[in-house]
Amino acid sequence: MLEEEYQPRRALPPHLKKAPAPEPEFEYSVRPAELADLPHIREIYNHYVMNSTVTFDEKPMTLAALRRKFATVDKLGMPFIVAVSPSGQILGYAYVYPWKEKAAYRYTVENSIYLGPASTGKGLGRVLLGELITRSKAAGIKEIIAVIADRGADASIKIHKDFGFKDIGHMGRVGFKFGRWLGTYMMQKSLK
Repeated sequence: MLEEEYQPRRALPPHLKKAPAPEPEFEYSVRPAELADLPHIREIYNHYVMNSTVTFDEKPMTLAALRRKFATVDKLGMPFIVAVSPSGQILGYAYVYPWKEKAAYRYTVENSIYLGPASTGKGLGRVLLGELITRSKAAGIKEIIAVIADRGADASIKIHKDFGFKDIGHMGRVGFKFGRWLGTYMMQKSLK
């Protein structure tokens, strides 16, 4: 029986390797949300309701409930924005909502940002958060609270920290979804 002769693998030196093709540019624009956007926004949100723990909702949101939330945000003059592809597809959205109903909390809001599944990992969440902060400040908001699930939301925590949100607390085992206990991280940014 003959022994196989060892053949070393040959590799091109780095300077001769073909450069990877650049990623196609991710094009979008950011604008205020409109009533016509709500079915698409609901579809994005309900994806997270049914498939993740980034929201503690367990039942899909109805269009009527989303319309009420949108009307409240609009009435208060707070930002509700969408990222839209050149073809008009809603890629993601962000808004702020009153933190609590009591009047003394009127300058404090909680933010929410959701991206369509195909739009994640492209920097869109960062763009929406930056725009949301700018528009919130222009609307007279003074404090933004982020309530972030303590499992599966590492990217959200990092983006908020990058924008200057400070850790203000952790609540463990306050939610139960998909057969497991979940907590939340709370972060805050002052817009003074």
